[in-house]
Order: sequence, then structure tokens, then C-alpha cells
Amino acid sequence: MPEPVLSQPFRCGFVAAVGRPNAGKSTLVNSLVGEKVSIVTPVPQTTRNRILGFSNRPGAQVIFMDTPGTHKPRTRLEQQMMQFVHDALTQRDLALFIVDASASAGKGDEYVIELLREHQTRAILALNKIDVIRKPRLLPLIDRFSKLYDFEEIFPISALRGEGLEALYAALAERLPEGEALFPPDHYTDQPERFLAGELIREKVILNTHQELPHVTAVQVEEWQETERLTRIRADILVEKQSQKPIVIGAEGARIRKIGTEARMELERIFPPKVFLELYVRVAPDWRNDRTALGTLDYRG
Repeated sequence: MPEPVLSQPFRCGFVAAVGRPNAGKSTLVNSLVGEKVSIVTPVPQTTRNRILGFSNRPGAQVIFMDTPGTHKPRTRLEQQMMQFVHDALTQRDLALFIVDASASAGKGDEYVIELLREHQTRAILALNKIDVIRKPRLLPLIDRFSKLYDFEEIFPISALRGEGLEALYAALAERLPEGEALFPPDHYTDQPERFLAGELIREKVILNTHQELPHVTAVQVEEWQETERLTRIRADILVEKQSQKPIVIGAEGARIRKIGTEARMELERIFPPKVFLELYVRVAPDWRNDRTALGTLDYRG
């Protein structure tokens, strides 16, 4: 994405990216940051934390907070996920509401707007996925959302193709407070290496099992040894039932080998030159309601 020319002086602040599940928040944040800070899958509610990604450009440091998709929580995990959304809207300087322009409008978007009102949030609206809709559909969408909330600006974009992102970034940066950068310019996230590795492994688990195990898996990195030549990682993939364990392992271990190979290849881009990855599948009954297990999902804790 070309670097937009921003007005001086230097600006820095927090932008909370919010929206319904599968609106494209993580794809957009990754595109604006220029690095993969959040995992991306076709499964709703893939993001379970409040992920920070830093976009360092001339004139600004924009700190994006990628958040879980807004939804009515049922489990303790989902309650924790929604708390991350509230925390982000409390700590933000500006909100970025991402809407899937290709999806049917519904109460989910209105629920997000209720949260914006609750937190009295200045917000910009991004109508995402315009590459898969007919252009005449945009004007009614813009008209509908402009009546629902006083957005400072509305941008039709495609996070996947990079359309409209330069103008969106400039609008976000110019609305942030003046001030020095809060994070070093050579950093793009505050996630610890262990947490980032666990998320990348979880992404591969979801991509290989999402039709069978959409929401019941988690990854805990149990061991981490790093030298100049090798990073050794041992991680447990959690499932809730004994019957789910063979789904992750696959016939004669084929699926977990595939998960391990795909995860290792991506991990080696972050932790060169070599990664040795051991994966085990462990049954943790009802972990989504277990405070101790959920505590491992919040890397700030």
C-alpha cells in the first residue's frame, strides 16, 4: 500500500477495529500494519483476544486493536472475548467499524452501533469486500449507515485487494492526537513470541479442521527453547471431548503432520533459520468455561 502524506506534526494513537464476525477485521488490520499480526480463517470468531498491531509511517504511528467479532456471549470464553471488545472501545482514540458490504444487513451491525453509542466513540466506517458486490449496492448501504450513526467518514474498501486503504489510513491517522510514538518503529506488535506462535498453530488447526471443529480448539505452548540455529517449540492442541482428538490427529496421524508442517513453515519466516515443532493433542473438558485455561488466552495477563 502506498504511504499516504500526512499533515504535521507527528500523530500517535489507538484505533479499535470492531465489527461482526467475518467482517474482515483481521485481514484489514494485517493489510494496514503490513505484517501478519492476527490469524485469518473463514471461521467466525477466529480472533479471541485484543491484538495490537503497529503501523509506522511518516508522520504517524497508528496502533490498531484487532478485536473479536461482536456477538451475544454464551460461554465464559465468549464473555471474555466481548470484554476485550469493551476494553478496546474504552481505551481507543478512535473506532474503525468494519462492515461486510456483501452480507445481509442485520441486528449484528446495529449491536455494534449500540456499543459505539455506549462508549461515546468517534468512529469511521469501512464498508469492506466491495470487490465482490455490484457497485450500485454501495449508495443504499452508505445511506443506511449514515442514518444509524454519526460517522466522521465512510470508506468503501477491499481489505483483501488493498482498494481504498490509502485514503482510509490517512483519515484515521489525521484524527489521532499529536504525540510521540509509543512503540519502537521496528516493532509491529506487542504479542510475545510464544503467544504469536500459538496463534499461528491454531490458524493451521482451524484451516484443516474447521468444518468439524469450528470453535472447540485452543493451543498452549508448553516449551520454548531458542538458540542461534534452532527454535524448539512444544505445544498442546486442546479439544473438549475424547471423540474430537482423532479428528485433529487424522488417519495414521496424517492431519496433525500436515498441521505441523504448515505451522512450521510459517513459524520459520518469523523465527529463522529453523524451527523444530512438536504437537500433541490433549483433551481439556469444557475448557471454554475454565478460568485457568482462558487465562492463557490473554497474553497481557
